[in-house]
Amino acid sequence: MSEQIEGRNAVLEAFRAGKSIDKLFLLDGCQDGPVRSIAREARKHDTIVNYVAKERLDQLSETGSHQGVIAFAAAYEYAAVEDILQKAREKGEPPFLILLDEIEDPHNLGAIIRTANIAGAHGVIIPKRRASGLTAVVAKTSAGALNFTPVAKVTNLSQTIEDLKKEGIWFVCADMDGDSMYSLNLTGPIGLVIGNEGQGVSRLVKEKCDFVASIPMKGEIESLNASVAAGVMAFEIVRQRLGVK
Repeated sequence: MSEQIEGRNAVLEAFRAGKSIDKLFLLDGCQDGPVRSIAREARKHDTIVNYVAKERLDQLSETGSHQGVIAFAAAYEYAAVEDILQKAREKGEPPFLILLDEIEDPHNLGAIIRTANIAGAHGVIIPKRRASGLTAVVAKTSAGALNFTPVAKVTNLSQTIEDLKKEGIWFVCADMDGDSMYSLNLTGPIGLVIGNEGQGVSRLVKEKCDFVASIPMKGEIESLNASVAAGVMAFEIVRQRLGVK
């Protein structure tokens, strides 16, 4: 499961073979035929393209022969959001989704996918930009959960929430300024939104959520690691779904 692909032919073949490319780095200012073909494939697949200086490519390169092109391929294939909803239908359960707003640490992402699986979530949704993709580190940290828990990658998280609301799903985001999670009704079709490691849930995404929930904290430190917060919130949803008092 190669994660980094270098060289014009190798990257072009990866696109044409249907590999999921998370990020593409191209030499800024290079406009020859092969590079234009790669850029065209990237647009076709809605891949993020970063135009960078040769020094940056040299820094990223593992082989020393990148030819002005380096791609990072996902270690696992992404699912579609509809695949996640279909999984809930097949199980006869109200959808339980976990949406991640710009989680950049692959260890956090892997841990959250592992939690999602154990908590019975039907899938995880991540944004394409400013977020970790399904790297080999994510796969390892998920401890095998990626084999069972679908992960969808979307262009716009806010729009995805809007679309999913039409499916009858309610959304709750974790934020220190919210109501206690114990005071909220978190049963039924639900999407749990977890923010990134530094800024939390972005304003635009938070505004789309129906509830803002806080985790009661008793210590001197005021915030939890993103993956821990996801675990605490996810299992409060599990508790309420089971009807445990």
